[in-house]
Amino acid sequence: MTHAQAPAPTTLLHTRENTVHAKPTLVPYVVQREGEEAAPNNLLLTTLGPGKYRLRYADEVPADRDVRGVLWARCSFGPVDDAMMPTGKPQWRMMHPLRQRTTMQAMRCQVCAESARTPLGYVFLSGPDTMDTSQTPVLTAQPPVCAWHVRASAELCPHLDGRPMVFLAQSAPLYGVSGVGYGYGDQGVQVVNRPDSPIPYHHPLISTVLASQLVRRLSSFRLVDLDELMQELERTP
Repeated sequence: MTHAQAPAPTTLLHTRENTVHAKPTLVPYVVQREGEEAAPNNLLLTTLGPGKYRLRYADEVPADRDVRGVLWARCSFGPVDDAMMPTGKPQWRMMHPLRQRTTMQAMRCQVCAESARTPLGYVFLSGPDTMDTSQTPVLTAQPPVCAWHVRASAELCPHLDGRPMVFLAQSAPLYGVSGVGYGYGDQGVQVVNRPDSPIPYHHPLISTVLASQLVRRLSSFRLVDLDELMQELERTP
């Protein structure tokens, strides 16, 4: 699973031997579905002082901002099933911004939306050799996965290739967001900055950012082998 991507599993049925069988009915909670579209743009800028602005919606509601007050891109919601899981054709390369935000904020599994806490900590997955752990901070926009879905995600996500980088984290504080910066241009209020890296919450321009993904910093973690992790989880009460 990569930035703005989600795994492509279907229904995941697990046996005690950790065997995974697939049926074409279930996809991860965070995946955006066909028909879930970006809301019409009605963004405005409020002047805070000389050269300082705050991005807002003309009809803003409290849910439009995250716990740190950053404005978020709106996206419609499609129908859900009896278990309140999204339905519809998955858009595999996209994560629904608000479902990504809620799972990341509450540290819930991106596959099933249940608590992602394991007896060993929180598990974050990344593609093989895609993250340089020698560089700090180590950041991720991928919500964690629960113990139940670690193996399934690794096996069924093409990007992970069955051999993901597995981060077992004891601490993963909020860092910031991925998004775009707005300002005034020839067309009025428009995108004027497209950062190629996450924007920390303390950044001076965070008040004009429209966020699409919540980002956490892995500050206390160890990099483990997938099989090693599964064995540790099996041994842990």
